[in-house]
Amino acid sequence: MGYDLKEAMDFLVTLNDEARKPHITEIAGKTYCDKDLVRYGKEEMASPLTATSLNSLIDYINEKQDEFRESMIIHVESPTKVRLLSGLTKERNREELFTVTTNPNGFQFDYPYDQECFIINMQTAFEQTKETAIILTVAGNVENKTVANYGDDGTSQKATISKGIAGKEDVIVPNPVILRPYRTFLEVEQPESKFIFRIKEGRDGTPMFKLIEADGGLWKYEAVASIKAFLKERIDSNLDIAIIG
Repeated sequence: MGYDLKEAMDFLVTLNDEARKPHITEIAGKTYCDKDLVRYGKEEMASPLTATSLNSLIDYINEKQDEFRESMIIHVESPTKVRLLSGLTKERNREELFTVTTNPNGFQFDYPYDQECFIINMQTAFEQTKETAIILTVAGNVENKTVANYGDDGTSQKATISKGIAGKEDVIVPNPVILRPYRTFLEVEQPESKFIFRIKEGRDGTPMFKLIEADGGLWKYEAVASIKAFLKERIDSNLDIAIIG
């Protein structure tokens, strides 16, 4: 009886060992394995440093060339993200040494704001220009419960605003308006875009305001080009670094 038990245990151990072995199968010319294999001796890669300004990236590049591989690439991935990568290694990988990200604008486009929130956001999330001032003047003085007095011809709107202590005035809200919201790194010039400015009456009769992007996303290409130009001007030209975007 003991012999039979030992034989059974040996059989189970054999089954367990067999189950743990990876099984390689070829199907339609492709090789598959039924186990996750951990490779030993894999090339080690550094974890990227992170920052929120382009100047931090420039300082790193100009002062830490000893950490670079033979060739390096700056990838301007978007208006809010730039990465410093190595050229291809022998195993066709890229090492990421530095990543810069920014999120300078909390303004939500195509979203209705009440009067106070809209005015605050217009003052903090946009460069102050002549057209910004016009919008602030209108938004800050529109009369409550005057939706009947808002005119809308599909392009511009007419709104009644307060003027002085007792006076009122009908004004045309220009559309589209050209504004420069903070949407990319603050070191570069913020691209200007067209926006549609709309006013509507809220549930309690108070005015609501929103801006709708109207340039089809063209500002992103302008922002990427500005970032590339900014970096090229400030990075040592003797370094073998390609800037793409």
